[in-house]
Amino acid sequence: MIAALRMVFSNPKYLVLSVAIFSLMMVGLLILSEYIFLEPYLVSHLPSGTEFGFVLIVILSALSALVLPMNVFRISILKRSSQKVSGGIFGSIVGAAAGACSCGPIGFAVISTFGSVGATTTAFLTNYELPIRIVAIGILAITYFTTVRSLKTECKLDFKR
Repeated sequence: MIAALRMVFSNPKYLVLSVAIFSLMMVGLLILSEYIFLEPYLVSHLPSGTEFGFVLIVILSALSALVLPMNVFRISILKRSSQKVSGGIFGSIVGAAAGACSCGPIGFAVISTFGSVGATTTAFLTNYELPIRIVAIGILAITYFTTVRSLKTECKLDFKR
């Protein structure tokens, strides 16, 4: 597994992509989860009892920053070969999207747009925010292991450096 990481992230392009994904997801999820406030000035606040949610956001951002560049690398390798690309990138997108379920400030827009269905959806996402993030982390972990396995088998890369 370490050899796969070295192979992918030895290219600065994928390293920059990883840092960009981590930064954007981390800041975006922290703003959506109301850990960072932009008005009236930039303020960060970690209320007591929400540490676990914060840690889940960090893990989710880190796994996304690890998995997505690896899948981009895998797709660029497989584009040159005759083999088909399986659903690894789809799992990454589903895992990342499932983690972005905090509906604090956007919940009101959803409620006003979709009425009672929006209110029900917002209540569901608010009540089950942590389990959904844990499932998203599980999906990203499975995607990581399948991506490493596919880099070893489908791409036939030599990891014995």
